[in-house]
Amino acid sequence: MRPRKIRISPSILSADFTRIHEAVYAIGRTSADMIHCDVMDGVFVPNLTFGPKMIADMRSQTSLPLDVHLMVEHPESCWRDYADAGADIITFHLEACRHAHRLIQAIKDANIKVGISLVPSTPVSHLSEILKDLDQVLVMSVNPGFGGQMFIQASTDRIFQLCQLRKNLATNFDISVDGGINLETASLVNRAGADILVTGNAFFSATDKEHLIAGLRKA
Repeated sequence: MRPRKIRISPSILSADFTRIHEAVYAIGRTSADMIHCDVMDGVFVPNLTFGPKMIADMRSQTSLPLDVHLMVEHPESCWRDYADAGADIITFHLEACRHAHRLIQAIKDANIKVGISLVPSTPVSHLSEILKDLDQVLVMSVNPGFGGQMFIQASTDRIFQLCQLRKNLATNFDISVDGGINLETASLVNRAGADILVTGNAFFSATDKEHLIAGLRKA
């Protein structure tokens, strides 16, 4: 049986971008395990966020792992910029990259952990040929592009499918979940088998952020 330790990854997308230093400091004062960084290009998703400089600036402010989620077209053309900026994990979308295996190997050769994300309409089975090469699979539990969306209930089935595949393949990738995570939905994804909970609005709107994190882990 794979040991379970629920990890919490606050998403900087929900922070005030004019006060990023304060947001990083607020995360660092809690027992959060990493920081989730959503890079959006306005093409793959209908929004723009930030580039490598933001990652470099955050890197100088925290020792927490930075999980950089590339919601961009052609991630193979830009991932190295984020690696050089200080990313610890680079997650890209299967839907945005034709030669996913090649990109996985390139990122791993750079001694950086690699993940793949799926939008809600992409079947989990599309990952079957590359699961053994991954450190992380990120299940989008909302349609990507904006924070503050409602959790898609069918996401729990996708998490459970990934748990079964992980067991059948005898591999050890993490299952991360991003979108609409709060104290109510955390109980659903925790029971389904998630390892990492990405939380945005719930974290930054919480008065007692440590209390929220403890609740997410126990939900």
